[in-house]
Amino acid sequence: MEALKKSKKFAGPAGPVVLVIMDGVGIGKHEEGDFVRAASTPTMDWLKANTVNSQLKAHGRAVGLPSDEDMGNSEVGHNAIGCGRVFDQGAQLVNNAIASRSIFEGAVWKELIANCRANQSTLHFIGLFSDGNVHSHIDQLKGMLNEAAAEGIARVCLHPLLDGRDVPPTSALTYIDDIEAFFGEKNAAGKTQFLIASGGGRMVITMDRYNANWSMVELGWKTHVKGEGRFFATAREAIETFRNEKPGIIDQDLPPFVIAKNGKAVGPIVDGDSVIYFNFRGDRAIEMSRAFEEDNLEYFDRGSRPKVKYAGMMEYDGDLHIPKKFLVEPPAIDRTLDEYLIKSSVTQLAISETQKYGHVTYFFNGNRSGKFSDTLEDYIEIPSDIVPFEQRPWMKGAEITDRVIAAIESGKHKFIRLNYPNGDMVGHTGIFEAVRIAVETVDLCLARLIEAVKKAGGIMVISADHGNADDMYERSKKTGQPAIDPHTGGPQAKTSHSLNPVPVYIYAPANKDQIKLSDAKDLGIASLAATCIKLLGFEPPADYAPSIVDAG
Repeated sequence: MEALKKSKKFAGPAGPVVLVIMDGVGIGKHEEGDFVRAASTPTMDWLKANTVNSQLKAHGRAVGLPSDEDMGNSEVGHNAIGCGRVFDQGAQLVNNAIASRSIFEGAVWKELIANCRANQSTLHFIGLFSDGNVHSHIDQLKGMLNEAAAEGIARVCLHPLLDGRDVPPTSALTYIDDIEAFFGEKNAAGKTQFLIASGGGRMVITMDRYNANWSMVELGWKTHVKGEGRFFATAREAIETFRNEKPGIIDQDLPPFVIAKNGKAVGPIVDGDSVIYFNFRGDRAIEMSRAFEEDNLEYFDRGSRPKVKYAGMMEYDGDLHIPKKFLVEPPAIDRTLDEYLIKSSVTQLAISETQKYGHVTYFFNGNRSGKFSDTLEDYIEIPSDIVPFEQRPWMKGAEITDRVIAAIESGKHKFIRLNYPNGDMVGHTGIFEAVRIAVETVDLCLARLIEAVKKAGGIMVISADHGNADDMYERSKKTGQPAIDPHTGGPQAKTSHSLNPVPVYIYAPANKDQIKLSDAKDLGIASLAATCIKLLGFEPPADYAPSIVDAG
């Protein structure tokens, strides 16, 4: 690939272009439940009144998902922002692979099935158990279960990770009852034994990311692999027991459970078994994949590691090749914004705290680990606190802002990208007052950045990867009114992302007369890449989504 061509109309600002991703901060459709609107946001209000601004799509087809009924998420959002184009993403790729049967005709699926047949062993499925379509989808799981049955696999164990985050917060039994009925039909002839073996809440076991809390993975290992933990006769019994013991607990926070019969776990993972991690999204699947595959794992003592055939739904890290075997090829994302800027000798900084550090690096760079240039790029990860987000809704906003201001003042970087995770991570808790504080934290941080950008003669592009804090109430499908939480009598919290658009503000105090909205319509967040390129004084690649602004 070649370097970007210099613009003949706009040379770029004296200072840096700073791209701010307000994770999970969208534009709500309803006043009730919009905690971006409910928060005190004088900085965002000022930006809306005094800068070039617009709205961008951040869900569905605008970010490569199967339909516009699908919520956006941080991973596909940062892919789109970072590569300037829309690629079919994990959910769609897996749907296509199942529909075309290419997944079942692939060498990895055949190897895992053959292993079970040869050893008369169990095929295990581990993954997020819902139809949220962010990390996984129950229909994809059922497609593989149907095929396993058709191919004569006699024993299947499911290890469901309960959601309550990308779907309603206490919906787990809907999915549990559905799969139990599905298994009942499969087992009716007496030739198969399909069953639930273990599980737990997604924020308690297994699904850690970015090495933030390996104790979650260790607990998942003990639960799924060793069959150690609190025993129950059924998953329904486990969930109902936990809810009775802690009223108001939501699915993502449910403790781990092990299904047992006659005092023994029904489905530990043992030598000769095959294991599929059926999440298609990579961030929360990498660490458990490493636990299955690495010979010398430093994070916890696995004990005797079973000799199994292991595969992920997709390759979760294309550079480190995690896992070694996978069922569906990931999107081949190339020619990202970062790579173009490196080719054009633009110095860069990427920064966030641990919870979203991988988003401004790995996902922004098209699912690629590492830098394009050690000399032109700096990456900064600020360690996240390991506490419930509602207990510290300000997260590391101040620390991120401190480091970004120092970088602006240093004059070292021409392009800076950062992510404030607050609106998303705290939004997922469903704790309304904490969400309000999270949004206000981001607003306060923006005020500090504005002063630094103005002083340096730079430009700031402020947007988001998807909505969340803007849509915090579950609603009746019949009336559209907020649903009532039976425990509190107040509105029922919605912990998933929204289908709402996100804002984009262009703050260019020294160049405001040279920047106006372009004529392009119906834009999505993929257009942020071309926008940043134009504001840096270059011409975007012809196949990038159109810029939001014209400069010059």
